[in-house]
Amino acid sequence: MKMPATLTDPVALAEALIACESVTPATGHVFDTVEALLAPLGFAVDRFTVGEAPDGPVENMIAVRGTGGTHFAFAGHLDVVPPGEGWTSGAFSPEIRGDLLHGRGAVDMKGAIAAFIAAAARTPSDGIVSLLLTGDEEGPAIYGTRAILDRLAERGLKPDLCLVGEPTSADRLGDTLKIGRRGSVNIWIEVPGRQGHVAYPQLADNPIPKLVAALAAIDAITLDHGNDWFQPSNIEVTDITVGNPATNVIPARATARLSIRFNDEQHGPDLVRLIERTVHAHAPAAKVEARISGEAFLTEPGALSAMVSAAVLARTGITPALSTTGGTSDARFISAICPVVEFGLINATMHKLDEAVAIDDLAALTDIYADIITRATRA
Repeated sequence: MKMPATLTDPVALAEALIACESVTPATGHVFDTVEALLAPLGFAVDRFTVGEAPDGPVENMIAVRGTGGTHFAFAGHLDVVPPGEGWTSGAFSPEIRGDLLHGRGAVDMKGAIAAFIAAAARTPSDGIVSLLLTGDEEGPAIYGTRAILDRLAERGLKPDLCLVGEPTSADRLGDTLKIGRRGSVNIWIEVPGRQGHVAYPQLADNPIPKLVAALAAIDAITLDHGNDWFQPSNIEVTDITVGNPATNVIPARATARLSIRFNDEQHGPDLVRLIERTVHAHAPAAKVEARISGEAFLTEPGALSAMVSAAVLARTGITPALSTTGGTSDARFISAICPVVEFGLINATMHKLDEAVAIDDLAALTDIYADIITRATRA
């Protein structure tokens, strides 16, 4: 393992992390690298693996420095999405071209983790500083951050404040601070029928009209109109499948899949029951299965968002917009135990080929994180 010459250089740290192939679920080498970086900084590292197939096992890490005062946590993930084909250079061979550092995870989110480690290396703290890192945020996220929260509870460790280092900035570093996220639920619908010849429909039971009627009723639902902090909740049909290759056969089944993104006026279980009622009104024998990925959450604007905004303003000269847009993140789990916001790099290239972060942005983000550590642990 090639270690950076200095632990205060976020570019060198990001290169070291990007060089670790860590497609979700990440294990082993990337965690070894982070532990080797944190140990000289006085962090006590707790690594643990939990879960069984198909959603596990998953490796996680809790690293803690300090024993008293305000507990400020930084949360993130070491896993990355698959690189795909067509990179200009190797996805896991970090390369600086011009003013950009290229590599999978450069912005989502190894660059932010590197910036926080560099910030911790240069910033003494009066309270407790911790890093909560999972190897499974891009995957099912069953045994990742949720398992970290269980581990914290077992150890009697509860953060007072948390910052998740997701790439929240849109056009310029510092322009967006996430104070909440919408919830997410995926729903699978299966309508059974009875196969038969199309010339003798009275001897069959076509499931397709029932499914189409149910989906039309679902499409007509208006969940809400949004509110001060959230856009309207929406239900989207993401798949319809019959799989019938014959032109003269009424099929035995038809299926569909829904994805619902919802604001804090809704709750996952209530939405599932709504869909069940709607489907069964048109197809009483239908099977409806749901998976709630997370509930919506909002950290009301207050001390935490003000503190982070002040640190961003001091370094960049801009005050970030407070936002709840975008997909889900692991902040949805952390919100159950303490105030949490998200702030990180520009997200324009995340999950794309030739993912890249500006060298200047890594330096600026390190300064911002260092300022936040100082402000948080002095509180």
